[in-house]
Amino acid sequence: MGPRTLQRTALLAMALALMSACTVLAPVQTGEALIGQPASTVEARFGKPPEQYARADGGTRWLYPTQPYGQFTYAADFDASGKLVSFRQILTTMDFAQIRVGTSTQKDVLQTFGKPEETAYFRLMDRQVWSYRFKHEGVWPSLMNFYFDRDGVVRLTQVSPDPMYDHDHDSSR
Repeated sequence: MGPRTLQRTALLAMALALMSACTVLAPVQTGEALIGQPASTVEARFGKPPEQYARADGGTRWLYPTQPYGQFTYAADFDASGKLVSFRQILTTMDFAQIRVGTSTQKDVLQTFGKPEETAYFRLMDRQVWSYRFKHEGVWPSLMNFYFDRDGVVRLTQVSPDPMYDHDHDSSR
C-alpha cells in the first residue's frame, strides 16, 4: 500500500468515526427538540417504538433500543396527557444505579431499560441474569448484569467487560 492509499484510508476512518459520533448524539438532540409535543409527532419522527411500558405516574415510556450489538437505548417519556416530557439515552451508569438490590424487580428493570440483550440462568446460584450492553462511565464497553432470585427480586448487580470488545483475547494460545 502506498502513502496516498494509507492517507486516504486514515481520512476515511476518521470521517466514519466522526459520523458515528454524530449518530449517537443526533437522536437525543432531535428528541429533546420535540419535548412538549404529542406522541404522534414523536412517532412520525422516530417510528413506532419497539417497546412501550406504562409508568407509575400515568404516563408511558417508549423505548428505541439498539441491541443486540448497540450500547444505547433511547427512552421517550410521556406524561398522562400524551405529551413528551423527556427523551434521552438510558443505558448509563447513573440510570443503572437507580435499581436497588433487594427492592427492585424484573418488572422494574424491564419497564426502565426494556428487554435485556441476553439472559442466562446460573443453576448453582439459582439466579436468572439479564444483561445489557452499554458504555460504563460513557467510555468502556461493558455489560450490566442484574441477578434475580426466584421471586424476580434483584439480588446482585454487576458490571463486567463486554467480551465482544475483548481484542486482547487470542484463542490460539
